[in-house]
Amino acid sequence: MPNWIALPALAGGLLIGGAAVLLLLFNGRIAGVSGIAGGLLAPEVNGTRLWRALFLLGLVLGAWGIVALGALAAPPRQGFPPLLLVIGGLLTGYGTSLAGGCTSGHGVCGLARLSKRSLVAVLVFVGVAMVTTFVVRHLWGLSA
Repeated sequence: MPNWIALPALAGGLLIGGAAVLLLLFNGRIAGVSGIAGGLLAPEVNGTRLWRALFLLGLVLGAWGIVALGALAAPPRQGFPPLLLVIGGLLTGYGTSLAGGCTSGHGVCGLARLSKRSLVAVLVFVGVAMVTTFVVRHLWGLSA
């Protein structure tokens, strides 16, 4: 079989979609990662902390497993200023709060449910990501 670069992306997409379907089917919850993580910080409600922690642990362990197996198509980015990563993370958290969800909640689950609100949110996410990438790479010159 030829080394088809889209194969890892296809497998990842199938796993993300499958996880979203299973979470909705068995738990009745939307797989919005920011909402799941935010629920860990909120007061305990009806024993929801355990499944949230396990879901997030699965994300971390899955990413670690891919790196450990050497299955990444491209190496992780090196040399990017840590302060910008922290600022980016904080801005992302603020944006997901403002949008009432994140790319997984709106982009994977919301679009699958044909939500107009999610479509608008995803268009805003993608537009802001394109502008941010242009500014960081071309105006600030950080392409590492």
